[in-house]
Amino acid sequence: MGYWYLAIAVGAEVIATLALKASNGFSHSTSSTICVTGYAVAFYFLSLVLKTVPIGIAYAIWAGMGIVLIASISAVLYKQIPDFPAIIGMLLILAGVVVINVFSKTVSH
Repeated sequence: MGYWYLAIAVGAEVIATLALKASNGFSHSTSSTICVTGYAVAFYFLSLVLKTVPIGIAYAIWAGMGIVLIASISAVLYKQIPDFPAIIGMLLILAGVVVINVFSKTVSH
């Protein structure tokens, strides 16, 4: 269940971060509520993940996937298109997540 919880945590964190942008400095109540709720859900599920997945692995996946997803969605929603070096960096982050999950003996599936 750890990796299912991690997927929920990543999804909630992505939603919360996008709502943070939309809240315009917490001046819009709906976006602000989604933001705070999303982060609460993200941290709750991340805490459940840490019962079965090592913290370094969980955080690397959580942060890495969050960065890539938020940057990708922001490119569509907010027209914040990353430049070539940023795209290369995000591809390296994705490669790191794959290496951790496929090759690391620290990860137990």
